[in-house]
Amino acid sequence: MSDRREPVTILVFSASQRGESLNTRLARLAADAIERHGATADLASMREFDGPSYDGDVEASDGMPPGPQAFRERLEAAHGFMIASPEYNASMPGVLKNAIDWVSRARPQPFNERHGLLVSASPSMVGGNRGLWSLRVPLEHLGARIYPDMFSLAQAHSAFDDTGHIADERLRGRFDDTIANFLDLVEASTHYPCVKRAWVEFLGEPADPAVDRVDP
Repeated sequence: MSDRREPVTILVFSASQRGESLNTRLARLAADAIERHGATADLASMREFDGPSYDGDVEASDGMPPGPQAFRERLEAAHGFMIASPEYNASMPGVLKNAIDWVSRARPQPFNERHGLLVSASPSMVGGNRGLWSLRVPLEHLGARIYPDMFSLAQAHSAFDDTGHIADERLRGRFDDTIANFLDLVEASTHYPCVKRAWVEFLGEPADPAVDRVDP
């Protein structure tokens, strides 16, 4: 039975463009868990959000390309987002960073004050966790409220059972609990806001509209 909660929609996608990648499989499981816990999952793919390398001249002449524009619109339609991101050379995929760079140019800037959850799957022993730490940096710079807990599935090439679920019961439970707790936070922030807070790291430097991406 689904949890009873106020309406919440989460954009979910894998940052891998490969159709049957480990992170795409994890994103599908996340979407299923979101629906099971009484929220709505908007399941997308990285291919839908891909675009040419960011170029200020192209932006000035042609505006935002279709892929990043779709990313922007679906972010704006959701209360939060969840990204299953592979680790490429101890960092995030370039295609994802490029999409973030394009969308950051939108006004109002859609990452600002939107809750996000980061997960990963990798054959490595760290499960792609280093890539998630690098991904937090631009997202939090843009004002996204990235959930403190991240889920990284290590040795993911052998971590799924024949039905496509996480085989280890303990890890399966942790994955489910992480998503449920994230949904509780998004629901509370969306429907029961008591105090509005801006999650922005302040380092003492004066604001600069030319480079800052967090709208006041």
